[in-house]
Amino acid sequence: MICFVAGIGAGLGTGFAGMSAAAVISPMLITFLGMEPYMAVGIALASDVLASAISAYTYGKNKNLDIRNGIVMMISVLCFTLVGSYISSFVPSTAMGGFSTFMTLLLGIKFIVRPVMTTKAKMEAVETKKRVIQSILCGSVVGFICGFIGAGGGMMMLLLLTSILGYELKTAVGTSVFIMTFTAFTGAASHFAIGGAPDWTSFLFCILSTLLWARIAAKFANKASAKVLNRATGIVLTVLGAAIIAVNYLP
Repeated sequence: MICFVAGIGAGLGTGFAGMSAAAVISPMLITFLGMEPYMAVGIALASDVLASAISAYTYGKNKNLDIRNGIVMMISVLCFTLVGSYISSFVPSTAMGGFSTFMTLLLGIKFIVRPVMTTKAKMEAVETKKRVIQSILCGSVVGFICGFIGAGGGMMMLLLLTSILGYELKTAVGTSVFIMTFTAFTGAASHFAIGGAPDWTSFLFCILSTLLWARIAAKFANKASAKVLNRATGIVLTVLGAAIIAVNYLP
């Protein structure tokens, strides 16, 4: 039951806002099932793979996906995740584990208060060379922070795509989940190679539930108007962020 509920939250977050399933599934598996954190993150990343892939397919089918710059950004993310991970091994542990959680809550409030109303025409007016350079720089920042503190990928990508690269919301989410399909696969494979096989019952329930709800959310998001999508995305992120904070920090 916990896996199914966690999958609902993760799927909605992925389909609506390109949010990483790890931000929802990991704390719930650890808190309510007593699962070892490393394995919980591995299951969450595995849930991310298919959920992000089906979301990316749905956004791409509706022409809300920038594959070219998505690939450029993905390569930067993967490379600088390794750099950040390497550097973090020399730095004492800090209390930054809640970074992704609080960012989810704040970003949700931001979408409600200050919605992203950029149009595709305005987005596509940006010079190609400038867009590529921005994608490399933004991917480097996201990758480094993910590798250094182990969190924040999906939310950071959405924030940078909408605020720095000037993407309209649907294309930003579509591009974000496209990138996450590959980064989540890499992370999940690494976790299982190091930590061994997961609890298969939790693994299957989390993946199937996340996949189902990501598909539902992505279909709704692609049919919604910009105003409705901003509001729905903001509400989903705000509720999820508040719920995760409650799970993590309240007795």
